[in-house]
Amino acid sequence: MDALEVGRVRVKLGLFVADVFASVPRKDQRAKSDCYLRGLMLDGRRKSVQAMAARLPDGNEQNLQQFVNQSTWDPVPVQRRICERMLPLIDPVAWVIDDVSVPKDGRMSVAVAPQYCGALGKQANCQVAVSIHAATDTASCPLQWRLFLPEEWASDTARRTTTRIPPGVTHREKWRLALDMLDTLAGWNMSPPVVVADAAYGTNAHLRAALADRKLAYVLAIRADVTAHPFDAEPSAPARNGPTGCRPQPRYRHRAPSVAALATGLGQEAFTTVTWRNGSRGKLRSRFAAVRVRPAGKAVERPVKAAASAGQGWWDGVLPDCWLLAEWPEDAETPTGYWLSSLPADTPIADLVHLAKIRWRIEHDYRELKHGLGLDHFEGRSWPGWHHHVTLVTAAHAFLTEQRLAPKAPTPVSPSTKSSTLSRTS
Repeated sequence: MDALEVGRVRVKLGLFVADVFASVPRKDQRAKSDCYLRGLMLDGRRKSVQAMAARLPDGNEQNLQQFVNQSTWDPVPVQRRICERMLPLIDPVAWVIDDVSVPKDGRMSVAVAPQYCGALGKQANCQVAVSIHAATDTASCPLQWRLFLPEEWASDTARRTTTRIPPGVTHREKWRLALDMLDTLAGWNMSPPVVVADAAYGTNAHLRAALADRKLAYVLAIRADVTAHPFDAEPSAPARNGPTGCRPQPRYRHRAPSVAALATGLGQEAFTTVTWRNGSRGKLRSRFAAVRVRPAGKAVERPVKAAASAGQGWWDGVLPDCWLLAEWPEDAETPTGYWLSSLPADTPIADLVHLAKIRWRIEHDYRELKHGLGLDHFEGRSWPGWHHHVTLVTAAHAFLTEQRLAPKAPTPVSPSTKSSTLSRTS
């Protein structure tokens, strides 16, 4: 947005800030949040504090630096208020788990480490943040963020002290951070219609089990080597060894095939063409098949066996079933994509495909957050500063989303134009 466009929405922005940042106790801090949001929304290649202060007529670099990096205002109530405003407005069909990486120089920025950097497509020195987004085909917004703390930071007292990482924060796997965010949102009485994630999360059986424990439906991408039994496979037990011998545990007598083998074994004739949305170049369609399967593996079996043993004292060996959705494009020699879903058995395949493909919307979010609103332009190094900046970027994104979704006022018609139109029609 240029300065004129920002000026046109100053009143609306002021009302937005007054509501979203009402938990910030000091009036001058709320004024700085308004200033910071305008700086994020203004055109400009860099959205660092120095660059934004130089572009804003009321910008004060020292004040903005102090507001973001040293102030003690709590970003959590602000994040909650953003969610309370955005969820009813967007009315999401799914919540999407994803993560974003920011390349960094040096080793003193909080949580920076050599790790896989999606922005560069390789191992690099970067920060990684896990996020949850509410999404439809037409709108989306971030709901929560967690900064991933690599293992090397867990016991690095010097860097933790310098970057002001709270004592209780330690290394947690990304999928656990995603569950933490879902639990936080549940504590605010917010729950997802469906949870969606890519294969980096969906392949993890512990995540799938945790979502099932929380009674959250999911459509999760998985790798081709994930194993599953056919739906009609049945466990069996060998004969008991004498009247006093131990009763053998029922189990599946054949090794579970990979989902790639199961999908290929269906044959191309089992795949049907499904259109999931309109793209910039027309309708997006491909061929899909959906079958019920029973995911296998020790990570799947252990919680099921433990729950059955605790409830009834024994387990019949039957693994829970779910959907396996597979994609096999016409020009491909083998299937190219796989998803597991806990949605009901009567769910139409078109709905499964639509949810499996909804992640594209989050890439749109990341582009706007990074390139338009300066998500990755933060130059501070502290834990509080990072969370303040990300919360402010999320607020700016929420405000712009509200403006896009607001009903458009009809264009006024001048009396002369109206008269000429009537004379032509008569």
